[in-house]
Amino acid sequence: MLHGRAGEQAEIERLLAEAEAGRSGTLVIRGPAGIGKSALLDYAAERAAGMRVLRGVGVESEAMLPFAALHLLLRAGLDRIHTLPAAQATALNAALGLGDVAPESRFLVGLATLSLLAELAGDGALLCLIDDAHWFDQASLDALVFAARRLEAEGVVMIFAARTGFPAVGLPERRLGRLDRAAAAALLPGDLPPQVRERLIDESDGNPLALVELPAALSAEQRAGRLSPVGAIPVADRVQEAFQAQIAALPEPARAALLITAADGRGELGTLTAAGASLDGLGAAERHRLIEIKGNVVGFRHPLIRAAAYQSAPATRRLAVHRALADALTHSPAADAADRRAWHLAAAALGPDEDIAGELENAAERARTRGGHAAVAAGYERAAELTADPVRRSGRLAAAALAASDAGLMVRAAALADSATPDVDDPDMVAALIQVRAHREFELGTPLAAGRIIMDGVPSLAARSAERATWLLVEAIRCAWFAGDPGLAEEAAARLRTLPEGDSPLAVGALGLARLMGGDLDSGIDLMAEAVDGHERAGLGVPGLTFTASLSLMLGRAALAEEITGGVVADCQRSGMIGWLANALQDHGFAQGWLCRYGEATATLNAGLRLATDLGHEHRIIHLSCSLAWVLAHLGDVQGCRAKAEEGVARADQQGMVLAAATGRWALGLLELGLGRPDDALRQLQAVPLTRIAVLSAPDQVEAAVRSGRPTEAREPLARYVAWARHVRQPSSDAIALRCRALVDEDEAHFTQAVDLHADGAQPYELARTRLVYGEWLRRARRRADARLQLRGALEIFDRLGSQLWAERARAELRATGDVPAAPRQGGDPLSVLTPQERQVVRLAAGGASNRDIAAQLFLSPRTVGYHLYKAFPKLGVTSRAQLAAIARSSSERG
Repeated sequence: MLHGRAGEQAEIERLLAEAEAGRSGTLVIRGPAGIGKSALLDYAAERAAGMRVLRGVGVESEAMLPFAALHLLLRAGLDRIHTLPAAQATALNAALGLGDVAPESRFLVGLATLSLLAELAGDGALLCLIDDAHWFDQASLDALVFAARRLEAEGVVMIFAARTGFPAVGLPERRLGRLDRAAAAALLPGDLPPQVRERLIDESDGNPLALVELPAALSAEQRAGRLSPVGAIPVADRVQEAFQAQIAALPEPARAALLITAADGRGELGTLTAAGASLDGLGAAERHRLIEIKGNVVGFRHPLIRAAAYQSAPATRRLAVHRALADALTHSPAADAADRRAWHLAAAALGPDEDIAGELENAAERARTRGGHAAVAAGYERAAELTADPVRRSGRLAAAALAASDAGLMVRAAALADSATPDVDDPDMVAALIQVRAHREFELGTPLAAGRIIMDGVPSLAARSAERATWLLVEAIRCAWFAGDPGLAEEAAARLRTLPEGDSPLAVGALGLARLMGGDLDSGIDLMAEAVDGHERAGLGVPGLTFTASLSLMLGRAALAEEITGGVVADCQRSGMIGWLANALQDHGFAQGWLCRYGEATATLNAGLRLATDLGHEHRIIHLSCSLAWVLAHLGDVQGCRAKAEEGVARADQQGMVLAAATGRWALGLLELGLGRPDDALRQLQAVPLTRIAVLSAPDQVEAAVRSGRPTEAREPLARYVAWARHVRQPSSDAIALRCRALVDEDEAHFTQAVDLHADGAQPYELARTRLVYGEWLRRARRRADARLQLRGALEIFDRLGSQLWAERARAELRATGDVPAAPRQGGDPLSVLTPQERQVVRLAAGGASNRDIAAQLFLSPRTVGYHLYKAFPKLGVTSRAQLAAIARSSSERG
């Protein structure tokens, strides 16, 4: 019976009941050792009548073995892996050591874990209990947290129990505090004198394990009430001391068996006995309730008992036990025996040892084949500690840093990179060290600092590898672009021009970008266009194509950017390049928004934001938030736009992310303009620094200045946009330039030419904006019939696109002409009634994708995909998948 945990028990009951109804849920129970986390997991298991239960326990000594904890949790369901989509089955088999092909992404393993959990739930419900999650290996945690964040309609409950150090951002938590005095008293034996009971309640600090174990450690005299004053010792230490006292009272064979079991961590009976643990000793420890033996597996009753058994032994005995375990594992048939042996040898090492360092390096490379990047980093880091040669040591630190970066552990990666001495001579390792430091600064610090790291490191690299130096300098120019720093861009461009690789398409594009930032619009756009036009012949990979798409947007070629990024998104989803996928989704969503497909853009950017949050990429989160705000401004979502933009701008300003902040300010300026507040709009738009966004947002700044009665303040943004439009030579940009000139010069010829140039239909929103301002101009000229024609056309487009604020402005203008416009309607997009997630699912289903295919693309389980379709069908008025194609096609044609 549990005491004092009624709230937590009720929460568990709720999760189990919802799982029975087909809804999934997650809970993290957090608290110090002995506070009752494991007891609550036991309670959940007892209450899960009729549910399948999986249980896993983290072991500190196995935290360096990739996917070890995941394997233990899923071992009862491994026979169902073959039911998963092929790519997921391959990834999960490889991660668990059941296949030979390395998983290309740890998040693909996470998706496979999600799919397997849904498969194991079947038509019922599944309970996953994860104890001591803070000691799980990083690869297992990545997979399980990824799955937990995406649970929706599978009937799966995941409950994690952990101390501090377990990253669970976005998962609901309950922190366990100490028991009140009544609940604490209920746990104590009833035969203790009152003063002893009161003293134990005080000393335990409400810790349930202390309340259970401390009375057992009392001597007969102490139980009778003769207690001496006790110093202020933390509860966990005090309980551990009680366990150490119990261990010290055991016979030597039992103490030796406990030490070997504690040092091993896995608890395989064969390995323990081979290392010297006697069956009699293990039996004695079990009789004293310190361990439990289930079949061939030995486990400690509580983690503090393991700690007590290990730490109470002298250092010489601990070293000897690790050597004995390494010897015992030499001939073990277990798949991970060699890795465990290497770590035991490392634990027994007294100083540098190249042989052991070599074995750890081999273990790290085996971890790489299973996608365990955190384990790769740990292996190389420990190998470096055992390496005497400084050059080889730095090389191993560089490998550890790169692996930590791949694992998303940015701070640790940078620390490892900083530990390497400058005498690394392998150009790949030199480039890796620079890249790791820069990547950390880009995602967690500032893009300007990232660019400076590259510039400081390139001179020594260029002498060894011009190719590596070229790619890094392109990256430095990108950093300058995001930081809005033309000086850094020109410095990197000057070095890039001295290298023989400077004529590659990406280098040419980067040089053009640097010239554009320096004010050379003509040459900059020409070089960027040359790079974009030649990208198909260059055989670019995902990073190069992503950069090319960014250049395409700067050239006003939104359709090309949308096409390129659409391909990149598909490539990343197929290959599991999750780190690049968030970036690709950002550019793809922005391009969709530029093409006025706002529903698709919202869904795409939301998907990218969710993924960036999983990755912990601060820079990408901020940029995606500001891009999403920009789309929401077009839709007139006042609350959503403000929330995303204001938070995004504040965070971007703090980190020197000029481009992201500019996007957020543009969103706020556009929103204010739509609300009819030109003064507020102008203030936001004038705060946009001279970046790409300053060019693209210039037409809104022109209109805000004119509407504010300050036409002279429209001259500079007008000149800025007209010069850009003249160079990029796109019909839509030419039309917008003419609209701006018409606003400033009040020249009707410019209005009519602008409407004609919009005939290509690439940007219907901009056509509607042009027809609106033209209609307003005509109304002021008292040409009401002509004004109605333009205003009705604008209203129809705004309604179709779902641009509510602008539609209301068009209605107001029509009423001012004496017309009676139609009531507000959502006549444009038949998918507008769906949530962003439902919208994505329906579009893919309409294209013929199966639930499994859709789940793989959207990082959901097939059951959740089915649930979204179940919710979407009645909203759309359909009863089968076959009817979705016509609706989705109508949605695409309208916006």
